[in-house]
Amino acid sequence: MFLIPAEGRTVADPDRGDNLPAEGREVDFSQYWQRRVADGDVSEGQRSTKADKSASTKG
Repeated sequence: MFLIPAEGRTVADPDRGDNLPAEGREVDFSQYWQRRVADGDVSEGQRSTKADKSASTKG
């Protein structure tokens, strides 16, 4: 599931040990993320084309 933090929010990603980046990222949906969605801290989104292109050019 691709999640994006609400504007102005910093949301911890306990699986990675850092914060969810402002552009969002794919996460394993869990009870933790379900609570973040319900609280309005994050929203489900889609990966941007720009992010797809930069990810595919790495390597």
